[in-house]
Amino acid sequence: MLDEIYKDVKARMKKTVDATARELGTIRTGKATPQLLDTVKVEAYGTTMPLNHVATITVPEPRLLVVQAFDKSTVGNISKAIQKADLGLNPLVDGHIIRLPIPALNEERRHDLVKQCKHLAEEGKVAVRNVRRDANEHIKHSEKDHKISEDDAKHGLDEIQKFTDDHIKQIDTLLVKKEKEVMEV
Repeated sequence: MLDEIYKDVKARMKKTVDATARELGTIRTGKATPQLLDTVKVEAYGTTMPLNHVATITVPEPRLLVVQAFDKSTVGNISKAIQKADLGLNPLVDGHIIRLPIPALNEERRHDLVKQCKHLAEEGKVAVRNVRRDANEHIKHSEKDHKISEDDAKHGLDEIQKFTDDHIKQIDTLLVKKEKEVMEV
């Protein structure tokens, strides 16, 4: 009984940490990274699809992203989608290649991005705590219904707390790494 709860908790908490890592990856730093464009959706072939479904994204230099469309007819739509995504990037179209120079961040913008990172990390921590709350309630109900003993319930609650602490520590580590990346000049 407890093993099933542990397995579910670990899986849900891992998904939360992974989602937080993805969210932090979309925040622009002074360096070029393909994850910056993960949120860009392109109108192509009568539907809306992620940018990486209609083009390849490469990083030839630390401050440059290159987007190469699979089909030349989608270049205009890709350029518009990047501008519409409000990432602070200015697409330079060159045939079927779009160059995206990454501008350096000023100090004020860096501090705003750090605040945004902290907010995303806090949302991740809240989600982890919600998983803990659900699991704790499940364990308490199981104890109340006499499916598990009082000792097993206490041990289960302690284990869930250990998982929670571990996953929150992982989110904190991601946040520290991202803050350092954002503040780096």
